[in-house]
Amino acid sequence: MAEKNQFTPCIWCILQTLKVNRKCQKWREAWSLGFFVFYCSMIHIFRSRDLKLEAYIDYYYRDYPALVKSSGQTCIIDQGFMHHPAFFSAEPPSIFQWLSSCLKGGRVQPYPYLPGICDRSKLVILSVALYILGDESAVSNEASPYLYKITSGQQKQQIEQDDSRCCFGHSTSISSLAEKLIIWLTNIGFTLRDLETLPFGVALPIRDAIYYCREQPASDWPEAVCVLIGRQDLSKQACEGNLLKSKSVMLSSDSPPGAESEEDEDGMNNMNDEVMSLIWSKDLRVQEVRRLLQSARPVRVNVVQMPEASDHDFIEEKENRLLQLCQRTMALPVGRGMFTLFSYHPIPAEQLPIPKLNLTGRAPPRNSTVDLNSGNIDVPPNMACWASFHNGVAAGLKIAPASRIDSSWIIYNKPKNAEQANEYAGFLMALGLSGHLTKLATLNIHDYLTKGHEMTSIGLLLGVSAAKLGTMDMAITRLLSIHIPALLPPTSTELDVPHNVQVAAVIGIGLVYQGTAHRHTAEVLLAEIGRPPGPEMEYCTDRESYSLASGLALGMVCLGHGSNLIGMSDLNVPEQLYQYMVGGMHREKHKSPSYQIKEGDTINVDVTCPGATLAFAMIYLKTNNRSIADWLQAPDTMYLLDFVKPEFLLLRTLARCLILWDDIMPSTEWVDSNVPQIIRENSIPLHATELPSSEDLSLETLMQAHVYIIAGACLSLGFRFAGSENKAAFNCLDKYATDFLKSLSAPTASIIGHYNLETCLSVLLLSLAMVVAGSGNLKVLQLCRFMHKKTGGEMNYGFHLAHHMALGLLFLGGGRYSLSTSNSSIAALLCALYPHFPVHSTDNRYHLQALRHLYVLAADPRLLIPVDVDSNTPCYALIEVTFKGTQWYAETTEEMMAPTLLPELHLLKQIRVKGPRYWELLIDLSNETNHLKSILSKGGVLYVKLRAGQLSYKEDPMGWRSFSAQTITHGNEARSFKPEDISAFTSDPALLLFAEYFCKPTVNMGQKQEMLDFFSSILYECVTQEKPEMLPTYIAIDQAVRRLERGEMSETFELGQIKLVLEFFNSRCHQGRMSRNPNRGLFMNSEFLPVMKCTIDKALDQWLQAGGDVCLRSYLSRQLKDESQQNMLACFLVYHSVPLPGQLAAGGLEGITNFSEMLLKFKQWNVLVRALLRLAPVLLKNPQSMVL
Repeated sequence: MAEKNQFTPCIWCILQTLKVNRKCQKWREAWSLGFFVFYCSMIHIFRSRDLKLEAYIDYYYRDYPALVKSSGQTCIIDQGFMHHPAFFSAEPPSIFQWLSSCLKGGRVQPYPYLPGICDRSKLVILSVALYILGDESAVSNEASPYLYKITSGQQKQQIEQDDSRCCFGHSTSISSLAEKLIIWLTNIGFTLRDLETLPFGVALPIRDAIYYCREQPASDWPEAVCVLIGRQDLSKQACEGNLLKSKSVMLSSDSPPGAESEEDEDGMNNMNDEVMSLIWSKDLRVQEVRRLLQSARPVRVNVVQMPEASDHDFIEEKENRLLQLCQRTMALPVGRGMFTLFSYHPIPAEQLPIPKLNLTGRAPPRNSTVDLNSGNIDVPPNMACWASFHNGVAAGLKIAPASRIDSSWIIYNKPKNAEQANEYAGFLMALGLSGHLTKLATLNIHDYLTKGHEMTSIGLLLGVSAAKLGTMDMAITRLLSIHIPALLPPTSTELDVPHNVQVAAVIGIGLVYQGTAHRHTAEVLLAEIGRPPGPEMEYCTDRESYSLASGLALGMVCLGHGSNLIGMSDLNVPEQLYQYMVGGMHREKHKSPSYQIKEGDTINVDVTCPGATLAFAMIYLKTNNRSIADWLQAPDTMYLLDFVKPEFLLLRTLARCLILWDDIMPSTEWVDSNVPQIIRENSIPLHATELPSSEDLSLETLMQAHVYIIAGACLSLGFRFAGSENKAAFNCLDKYATDFLKSLSAPTASIIGHYNLETCLSVLLLSLAMVVAGSGNLKVLQLCRFMHKKTGGEMNYGFHLAHHMALGLLFLGGGRYSLSTSNSSIAALLCALYPHFPVHSTDNRYHLQALRHLYVLAADPRLLIPVDVDSNTPCYALIEVTFKGTQWYAETTEEMMAPTLLPELHLLKQIRVKGPRYWELLIDLSNETNHLKSILSKGGVLYVKLRAGQLSYKEDPMGWRSFSAQTITHGNEARSFKPEDISAFTSDPALLLFAEYFCKPTVNMGQKQEMLDFFSSILYECVTQEKPEMLPTYIAIDQAVRRLERGEMSETFELGQIKLVLEFFNSRCHQGRMSRNPNRGLFMNSEFLPVMKCTIDKALDQWLQAGGDVCLRSYLSRQLKDESQQNMLACFLVYHSVPLPGQLAAGGLEGITNFSEMLLKFKQWNVLVRALLRLAPVLLKNPQSMVL
C-alpha cells in the first residue's frame, strides 16, 4: 500500500496534463478512463477521513459528478502503512484553479510537474506567468517560482539545461509581453497545431497575445513567429527569396527559341512590365523610352533630293546624314544599360543575348538600305569599336547580382569570331561591376590579358577592380601593377602597355584601395598626375586622360579623409594638388634634358588641372573645409580669369561645392552666389535680345565663365540631391536648363559659343536626371526626347552620350534603382559623369569612355513593391514614411503610394504599411536598416495581405466599394447577414462550407431561426474582424450554456473554461491593456460574453431557487444525499469557486451573522462578491443580515 501511494501524485499530475492537452481525438474518453482506473484503485483511501484527503474526492466530484457516487463506507487504514512523498499535498493541485488565481490577481504556489511528461502543463504555467503576471524571468533559465519539479537531481539538471534554450535570441525588436510570449513559444517549438490542442479557456491568453502581435507585428520576426500569429504576408517574406527573380527566370525560360518578335531583340525585353505598369500606369512613357534607346533596327534617313543634285551626290548626302545619325546610335547603349540595369536572370545553359548595334539606315519612300560601307564617303576608322564595347557592357549589366552564374558560364559566352571581341570585353566589365567577375578563375583572367586585346584588358581590369572595391586585394594589386610602370620596380622589364589600358589600371588601383588612405599608393598617384611627356615619345599622347585618372584614383584612395591623412604629412598632398591646379615650377625629379617634348620648367595645367581639382573634391568631400574650398573659388578679377579655362571653372566650382556639402542649398540664389561679383556685374543675361555695339573681348571671357560656373554649381546640386526627388532642387535646375535651352537661339550664343552652351546644357540635363533618378519624371523625359531629335549643328557623339545617359538615369533599372549620396557613390558618379564629353566615338583624350559605366557603383535599389500574398501579384499599397529630424527639418511623416522609390535609408526612421485595406506592418529603421536593405536588394518585394472585405486599389481606386463593407463591419455588435455574403470576406473553404451548412435555413434541418442567426452573426464577426480561429470558441461556449439551461451538463469541464474566459476579460492585466490601447479591436464581441454570463447566472439562480439551496446546504454540511441534483450542484460549485466544505469548516465561519463578516472570511479564497451573494442565504443563520 505504501508503494502504491508514492505513485499517486505522479498519476495525478499526468491526469492534470491530460486536461490541457487535446491531441487525442477521444481525449475526454481517455480522461474518463484514466479517472475510472484511478478512482477504482484509490477511492476508499481518499474517502478515509482518517487520512483527511476528502479534497481529492471533491475535486473529482466537481469535474465529473455523475461518476462519483456517495458512499458511507470508510476504510480504516493504519497510518504506519502510508508513506507520503515530500511533494504530496493534501490540497489537490489543479491547473485550472492555478490559472484562475492568476487571473484574479491572487498569490499562487509553485505547480508540480513531471519533466518530460507534463511539459504541456509547464508551458501553460509559464505562458500565464509571463503574459498575465508580467514576470519576464518566468521563461528564463530558472523557473522555480512557478514550477516544482518532481524529479531526481540528475533529471533536474537536464531540464534546467533544456530551459536555458528558451531565450529571445531570434528577435531584435521585442517591446511588449505579447511579443515576448510569442517569441518564447516559437523558440520552444510551439505551433498552431499545438494551440488547437489546448482547451479554449486555457488557450485564450495565448490567442489574445497572437491577436495583438497580428495587429502590430515587427517586420524582422522569424518565419515561425509569423506563422503562429497568422500573418501569411510576413511568413512568406521570411521564407521566400524574390518574386522578381522567379518571374525573370520564368519569362526568359518560357519564351521558345525564335518566338521573339523584332521588338524583343532590342535588348530591353525581360523587363518587369507588370511592376512598371503600376509605377507609370497613366501613359506610355516606358514604351517611349524603349523606342528612344533601341539601336537594333535601322535608323530612318530622311533626305530630300534637290533638283540640281545628281544621284551620286544624293547617295553621298544620305550617307553623310546616316553618319550623323550613327553618332547618336553609337551613344545609345550606355543609356540602355542604365535602363535595363540588373533586370535579368540568365539561364546557365544559354548564352547571354547581346542586341545588334545596327549602323545602317532606311531611306523612304522605297525603304532602301543606306550603308556606310559603300566607300562613297570617308568613315573614321574603328568608329564602332567603343560603341560595341558599350553595347557589351549594356548587355552584361542586365544580369542581376543574385544570378547563378560561374566561371564556366562566363567562358561559355566567349565569342567565336573576333568581330564580337569588343562586345565581350564590355561584357566582362559589366560582370565585374555587378560582382560576378570574382567567380572567374585567376587562370582565365591571365589568359584574357595575355591575348593583348586592348578592349578586353580595359574591361577586365576595371571589372575585377570594381568587384574588389576597397578590399586592397593583393592578387588584383599585382595584376594592376603590371600595367602601371610607376608601380613596377626600376629594374623590371619594360612592357608595351597601351595608353588606355594604363588609364584603366590606374582607375583600378583607386577602386581597389578606395577609402584606405594607403600611403605608397597615394604617393605614386600624386606623382602620376604631373607625369611628364617622356622620355622619348612614350607618354606624349592623350596625357590628359592619364592625369585625370591619376587624380580620380588619388581621390578614391583618400576618399573623404580630408586633413586626417595619417602618415602623409610629408607628402604635402594639398599643396602639391594646388600646384597642379594653378601651375608652378616642376619639381627637380621631373626636370630631364632628354625629353623630346619641351614643356619648360612650369607645370602644364591644361593636363594636370582636372585631375588635381577632382582629387581635391574627393579627398575633402563633405568635410566643409573652408580653407581648401577657398583655394577652389573662381577668380574675382579679369586678370586671373584670363589664366583659367572656362571648363576648369566648372570643375573648380563643382569641387568647392562638394567640399562645402552642407552649404549647398536648392535655390537660384545659392547657385548665383557662386558667380564672382565681377562676372555678375559685367556679364549680360543669357537670353538677351541685343548685344553690345562695341567688340569687347572680355565679354566673351565673362560670359563663358558665367555659364560654366553656373553649370558647375548646378552639377553639385545634382550630386547633393541625387535620387532625392527634391522639388526645390528640381525646380532650380529646371529653371537653368530652360535658360540654357533658350540661349541656344539667342544672340548671346555667338559670344558664348554653341559648343559651350551645349556642354552646359548637357551638364544641366544630367543634373536634373540625377535628382529624379529612377522616377521617370515626365518633364525631364520630354527634354531628353527633344535633345534626342537634335542631330545636326554642334551635336556630336559626346552630347548624344550625355543626353541618353540622362535618359537612362531617369529610368535607372526600370524604375527600381536610384542614386546614393554616399562618399563611394559620389566618387563613382564623378568618374561616370565627368563633364567633358568625347567629340567622336573613338575620343579618349580627356576621359576614358569605359569609366562612363561606373555609375553602377552608385546605383542603389530603393523601389518598394507591395505584392499581394494571396494572388502573388504586385499591387498598390499606402505606406507612411517617417523621416528622421535633421538640422534642416524636424521629424516629419509623408504618405506615399507604393510601388514607390524610397528615400535614402539613413534618412528614415520607420516605414509603415497603412490600413485600412491591408494589414498594417511596421519596419523600424531607427536602430538598423539591414532588414529593409535585404528586402530592397532582393527585388524590393514586400508581401502584403488584404483585410477581409477590402478590395485592392486597382479594383477600387476611390475606396467606395470597400467603404460599404466598412460601414457594415464598424462596431462590435453581432449582426445577422446573408450567408452568401461571406465570400466577399474570405476564401477559406472551411468557412464557406460552414456558412453553407449552418447558416442557411433548410426544410430538413429543422433548426430554429435563433440558432441560424447566432451562427450567422458569429461567423460574420469572425471573418470581418480577421479572427476565424475564434469561431470554435464561440460555438463551444454557446453549446455549453445551452446544455446548462437544459440541465444536461454531466461534466463541468466546459463551464470551467467559460469561467476562465470571463475571468480573463475581467482581469486587471487585460483591462490595463485595453485602457492603454483604446483603439485596439476587441478579441471577443463585447455583447456576447455578458449575454452568456447572464444566461449562466440565471440558470444557476433558478436551480438554487428551485431547491438547489437545500442540496447546497447538505453538501456544505457533508451530508449530500440527493444524487439527482449533483450535476447542477457541481456546476454551481465550479462556476462560483465555492471552497471545500473542509476549508469552510476550518475557516471559522461558525457564528458569523452579517455579510460584512462573511466578506472578510472569504477574502482568503478569492471568492467573488456575486458568488457570496448566492452563498449568504445558505451560510448565514440570519439571511436578513446581508445588509451591510
